[in-house]
Amino acid sequence: MDVKKIVVVVEDVDAARTALQWALRNIIRYGDIITLLHVYHSTRSRSRSKARVLRLHGFKLALSFQDMCNNYPNTKVEIIVTEGDQQGSKIAAMVREIGASLLVVGLHDCSFLYKLRMSDSHNSIASIFNCRVLAIKQPRAWAVRPMISAVSVLDTSTNLDFSLIDVSRSQVAGTPPPKIPYRICPNPSAIIWRSRKCRRW
Repeated sequence: MDVKKIVVVVEDVDAARTALQWALRNIIRYGDIITLLHVYHSTRSRSRSKARVLRLHGFKLALSFQDMCNNYPNTKVEIIVTEGDQQGSKIAAMVREIGASLLVVGLHDCSFLYKLRMSDSHNSIASIFNCRVLAIKQPRAWAVRPMISAVSVLDTSTNLDFSLIDVSRSQVAGTPPPKIPYRICPNPSAIIWRSRKCRRW
């Protein structure tokens, strides 16, 4: 059985956590290697202490993602925390260097996928990362009951092309009021009995 290298982007958003949980339940197999990749943003100041704080926060965040993986046995997890930009070019470079076969991303409004696509409009998302990209769409806050659908997305406004897992939710219909049993004979003493004499012909 081929061992797959799967990179999961670590971000401090619910969509990233949902993406990891979905991947663990649906696509991670025995022997696959999961790389938790967190890229903290470069600071304009040259303060080493500030960069150290950002790196430490990134490691703590990645460790919380690793705790989620520990609930699933036989998973091999490694953590990479590095400095980079907000456009996603550093993430793309790391994914190509790792030689990943799949990239799992939590898709949200400020996702780096949109910024990366706008900065590199000549290449497709898959060719930029040199692997398949699986984006998990962020569920809505009012969601109650899950309904999962997998589609291939091509956004005409940004020409995004990747596999999208839409973890959308549907509202549960309101509970109907309990039925009141109809009493056919609520009070037998209230019934007036009439007897008729049979006529003889």
